Amino acid sequence: MMLARHHHQGAIKIRDIAYEEALPEKFLELILLEMKNARLVESVRGAKGGYQLRREPVDIHLSEIIRLIDGPLAPFGDAEQLRELIDRDLPHRALYQVFLDVRDAAARILDNTTLADLIVNEGPQVAKNGKRSKGQKKETGSVVPIAVGGQKHE
Repeated sequence: MMLARHHHQGAIKIRDIAYEEALPEKFLELILLEMKNARLVESVRGAKGGYQLRREPVDIHLSEIIRLIDGPLAPFGDAEQLRELIDRDLPHRALYQVFLDVRDAAARILDNTTLADLIVNEGPQVAKNGKRSKGQKKETGSVVPIAVGGQKHE
């Protein structure tokens, strides 16, 4: 999210992203490396180096990021696998159909939501010098756990 919020400000150091997003640096490095390999972000070397988005936030859909990090959107395999299970596992057809419906609904939402959509209504979280004001805490809102690399993270 920070890369989208500061898209036109150049590269941002991993430690600054980790601080702003309250993530461990090593964990963030793994995510950014995956995103770099998928050409969603690029790294910039040097004193003013760090990471930045390769495309405008409006051109990066959440579905790209989720599929990159977590794999298929379906709870059990991808949509094609679920369709096959619906056809051949008659006793559990209704259950697999529900899973497919959930996957399709999630895909529609994620395919139509961009990083820009997520940052449109956000207020500034940091001062112009890039640091939080004294006493200002990061807003946490609701926490939605996600699975990354097969592990649950909150």
